[in-house]
Amino acid sequence: MAMDDAAVTQQPVPGRSAAEAAIRRFLWISAGSPKLGADDTSGIFTASMALSGMRCMFTYMFIPILTPALGAVVGPVMGIPLAVVALVFDVRAIRTFWRVDHPQRWSMTLVYLVVMSWLAYLLIRDIAHVLA
Repeated sequence: MAMDDAAVTQQPVPGRSAAEAAIRRFLWISAGSPKLGADDTSGIFTASMALSGMRCMFTYMFIPILTPALGAVVGPVMGIPLAVVALVFDVRAIRTFWRVDHPQRWSMTLVYLVVMSWLAYLLIRDIAHVLA
């Protein structure tokens, strides 16, 4: 009897907990994923945190200054694409930490989930403001 690819990817890897296997399935990381180096992890982490920070900087520094001159909808219109791009980079960064089996993957996942929760809240708020 031959095993199909789905059955092979569902088998746990020795030395990994059930929680790790579940997260890897959720992030679509198969056992045969190409390995990445520490430079890849560092670069994606830097880019995703910079984008998230830039979104917050626009939201809390530049937009309050520009809003009186450009109108109230400018902030949310600028914030929506920044939040979406930042969220995409955050997911990529989490996947990268898990693909390289980084020793800090659990703690970095927690950091990213906090940042992503805040960005999701801001994104929903901006969409509601634009639609109102």
